Amino acid sequence: MKNIDFHIHLYPPEVIRDAEKIAEREPYFDALIHNKVHKWATVDDLLPRMERDEVERGVVGGFAFRDLGLCRLCNDYIIECVKKNPDKLEGLCLVPPLARDFDKEVLRCADAGLVGVGELFPEGQGIDLSDISQTWRLAGVLHEARLCVLWHTAEPVGHDYPGKGNVGPKEAALFCVHHPEVRVIFAHLGGGLWLYEAMPEMRLYLSNALYDLAALPWLYEPRILKAIESAGVADKFLMGTDFPLLDSTRYVKALSLSEIGEATADLIARGNAASLLKALKS
Repeated sequence: MKNIDFHIHLYPPEVIRDAEKIAEREPYFDALIHNKVHKWATVDDLLPRMERDEVERGVVGGFAFRDLGLCRLCNDYIIECVKKNPDKLEGLCLVPPLARDFDKEVLRCADAGLVGVGELFPEGQGIDLSDISQTWRLAGVLHEARLCVLWHTAEPVGHDYPGKGNVGPKEAALFCVHHPEVRVIFAHLGGGLWLYEAMPEMRLYLSNALYDLAALPWLYEPRILKAIESAGVADKFLMGTDFPLLDSTRYVKALSLSEIGEATADLIARGNAASLLKALKS
């Protein structure tokens, strides 16, 4: 099945080489790289997988560090990857949203052709997604540069795991309430936020929200996709694999087992992402 993967992590060779030193001053990075599911990947690892798995386009970003200098290192690598593979890749930049001059880095990356910011880690980067006093500057530069933002979110129930974090539906919803002008994607099915779109008031508040499927094979049974279709929100979901942790074969299998319609499956696998990219680049 042809697809567009909106959630891919690539690491500059320097980050892979110096990971242990970086981990000494980046606690969230330390927790994520020292667990049994972590994998490294560069663009040279990604491109053959895209060819094998019929990934039409990949939306790639680095790692959201607390340190702006490390984010710039990732951003430079992503910019280079996109410039060398313009027919295959789109890019997201990373910034710590509370750091001095983060907005200048976002605008630099926008000028270089990147389409958004993310995946940002609220817990790892020390930002409260529900606090407008902490998010308004980021929202302003996103709106100014016509960029989307991808936030890490997680389900507030179930087992704990490294990197799960403490940002769930309530915090994510408040970001939308405060910043309706921002195109926002909540990773990992928004921690279940999409369920609340059955409430008329929340459907209005979440009109700017999208969700990706990253980590779905680890968290949910395929029938969750049928529930998404039945809830009338399939037009708000993007394929996102969290590559290199997983690749699109697991997601394509989940789509095939979910008993959703072919048109809905294509919408989630590629159609919604294609529409979003077109809007971001227009």
